[in-house]
Amino acid sequence: MAGNSRQSGRSVTERALSVLTAFGPDAHRLSLTEIARRAEIPLATAHRLVGELENWGALQRESDGRYAIGLRLWELGLLAPVHTCLRGVAMPHMQQLHERTGANVQLAVRDGLQAVYVEKLTGRRSTPIISRSGGRLPLHTTGVGKVLLAHASREVVQEYCAHHLSRHTPYTIVEPGRLVRELGGIRRRGFAWTTEEMTLGSCSVAVPVCSGGEVVAALGLVVDSARAEVAKLVRPLSRAAESVGDRLVETTRTTAEVE
Repeated sequence: MAGNSRQSGRSVTERALSVLTAFGPDAHRLSLTEIARRAEIPLATAHRLVGELENWGALQRESDGRYAIGLRLWELGLLAPVHTCLRGVAMPHMQQLHERTGANVQLAVRDGLQAVYVEKLTGRRSTPIISRSGGRLPLHTTGVGKVLLAHASREVVQEYCAHHLSRHTPYTIVEPGRLVRELGGIRRRGFAWTTEEMTLGSCSVAVPVCSGGEVVAALGLVVDSARAEVAKLVRPLSRAAESVGDRLVETTRTTAEVE
């Protein structure tokens, strides 16, 4: 009865969204039964909603009968400001950083209590990393995440420290007081770094991207921890982030004038 009651309290929109969010990094292709299970809806409801979403183009049916996210959603996603504005402005500077350092270059924003990776650049000789464009990682284990958390409100930091300090390696900071002190240091010196806190063997350095006096994103580099020279990485990283921020201000001003 409790399950039926819960289902009856969910709107059609909520159920349709639950179908879409059944897909994820670990579930690119799903059967109808898997969608129903992951979305926590009856199989008959899943069948109806999947059919409607497929007709609209949000889902596509593969030759083996499984479903995947459709091109229509991808097209809509490209219209998001984080892609059309932030990513577009940052990409030339990210490419220059990658060419100059040979390191992985990452651009991230904060969404609630997670870091969302807007874009990343990597190469054959770059250190292997687990982040992916459009993916999410914890804020306290990565350079870009620490920058974003350091510039979040006190309430966000308190909530994060109370419920989200998961350990990923032996070096992950999971003590609230220690993390809060580190966030204060990040704000004072203007950059963050991590050493093997998310992935063993990797070091990340990151700086804030500011526009209109606010931190809107974080730009970071990930290198092999054995050859990390933080001071040498911070200088080009800071210049690139400043250029991205200046360009964002210009783009915003131009857009406002046109409107």
